[in-house]
Amino acid sequence: MGTPTEVRRTLARVANMAVNGEIDTKTANTVILACNAILGAIRTDEQQKKIDELEILLKDIEKGW
Repeated sequence: MGTPTEVRRTLARVANMAVNGEIDTKTANTVILACNAILGAIRTDEQQKKIDELEILLKDIEKGW
């Protein structure tokens, strides 16, 4: 579950399993909480990458590129 797409697929699968009685709701809730934590970490990583790119661009501008 390294991408938002993978997390979304996992959530859909877990939801279907819970609805079909294949897993209990406590387990489903645990997986959903983990997915939310993973999504938050992915967002943070993506934001940091954008900040790093902007800092490089700013340094280039300051150098007169």
